[in-house]
Amino acid sequence: MLYSLKVAGAQTATVLADRLGVTPVAVRQMLARLHEDGLVGFEDSRESVGRPKRFWHLTDAGNAQFPDNHAGLTADLLASVSAVFGDAGLDQLISHREKTTLNQYRTALEPITSLEEKVQHLAEIRSAEGYMAEVSRDTGGELILIENHCPICVAAKACQKLCRSELEVFQAALGPNVEVKRFEHILKGARRCAYRIVEKRNEDRQLAMKL
Repeated sequence: MLYSLKVAGAQTATVLADRLGVTPVAVRQMLARLHEDGLVGFEDSRESVGRPKRFWHLTDAGNAQFPDNHAGLTADLLASVSAVFGDAGLDQLISHREKTTLNQYRTALEPITSLEEKVQHLAEIRSAEGYMAEVSRDTGGELILIENHCPICVAAKACQKLCRSELEVFQAALGPNVEVKRFEHILKGARRCAYRIVEKRNEDRQLAMKL
């Protein structure tokens, strides 16, 4: 149930029951126990005439049930690097991590020609790293890379250059003919991080080559 709330966001007990294949009564009982443990919370929303609907969501404690890659230790190490070597040393460390990650992603994606297949494989790589990533398309048919969890969130809050670095890695790994834009961001209060990925038009490619 925690996984379902993590991946799909706030849901009613009825929707959760359909998703999990159990009865609404069983779901409500489980939600009550999770609420007592502080892992889920709820908000009542009146969408139409009648009784308001109760939407359940994960609390901070609920989100903490998912892997964090020793984020606290990472944040401490980043603070230590900055204290000992200054901002230049921290930038160098992040740059090294960025290059290493980029090389790994490029090697994995290079044999793939289809953009959709590249993004799908990137999502698989990111999921293996703990990001619970998936790919979908928006109403306009554009590819969306979604990351439902951020295993380095604590570290990224302490050093937001890490998030900037990841966006740049995606862009470089997918190539110059692709544009990557982040439109949902966990550090800005969103439930997840989401990236819109589109192929550049010919005129955009020509301009990028001139620059």
